[in-house]
Amino acid sequence: MDSLRRYASIIDDFDAFIAASERPLSHTVRVQTSRVSVDRVVDAFEEAAIGCSPLSWRESIIELDIDRPGLTLPAFLGWVHGQEVVSCLPAPLLDVVPGDVIWDACAAPGSKTGHLIDLIEDVGTVVATDDNLGRLSALRYNLERLGATAAIVERADARRFDPSPMGIEAFDASLVDAPCTGEGTVRKKPSALDDWSLGHVESLGNVQRGILRRAIELTKPGGVVLYSTCTYAPEENEAVVDAILDDGGCDIEPIELPFETAPGIDSWEGTAFDHRLTRARRIYPHHADTGGFFIAKLRVAT
Repeated sequence: MDSLRRYASIIDDFDAFIAASERPLSHTVRVQTSRVSVDRVVDAFEEAAIGCSPLSWRESIIELDIDRPGLTLPAFLGWVHGQEVVSCLPAPLLDVVPGDVIWDACAAPGSKTGHLIDLIEDVGTVVATDDNLGRLSALRYNLERLGATAAIVERADARRFDPSPMGIEAFDASLVDAPCTGEGTVRKKPSALDDWSLGHVESLGNVQRGILRRAIELTKPGGVVLYSTCTYAPEENEAVVDAILDDGGCDIEPIELPFETAPGIDSWEGTAFDHRLTRARRIYPHHADTGGFFIAKLRVAT
């Protein structure tokens, strides 16, 4: 946890943050509600004597009292997908509707792709890209298991992705769940911090900016681009979005979430960011017993 101590100045009750980060994360699944009702899934878990509890603020997310939800019958049937709470937040913020054409720029292994397809009721198109062939295999498997047909899976470097051969000139909305250092995943993967280095943080920032810029370019005027990471580093979060705001092609919008969060920061180690970054949200483990996350909602200029 030593690398996390660089954030002591920006996290309230830092001792509580560290204590929460050291506790294992609970296991949750997201119901693919376009295929099955939450009640039917709850019945299936109860029939298997698996303790389950839908979350009060979103009943389609169910907490389970077992360690491997992917081995359950509802998972095998494609009714649910093992997904932690914070991972379920980005897709609904895109405000998508059936018939939309959406880009999931860093899609593998497919948790958010499946969620987007659920939100459009499998009517429309989600173009899911990733540049890692092995992770694409997991993406295809997960989409097939969920019965998701409204997906186009493509191997591509998102920074240079061109959808025009698919007949797509622009997307209604885009999701950039960017590759990152994964500091916020330490509760489910304690080894996430083992290879941490500032050099890695800074190199990823360059990649993240390239992907986010391309998403802005490929999204229709007035459309939403959602940027998210599972890390705390301002170099990968606010600094990335700040650079895109400087380009002038979008604005950042306020976000409402159903539990306590912290605002984005507008300065870090002597560097000032656009004050609009305070509209972004930082999610810390000690606030609502979740993993760590960062979310910024961008509206493309008209």
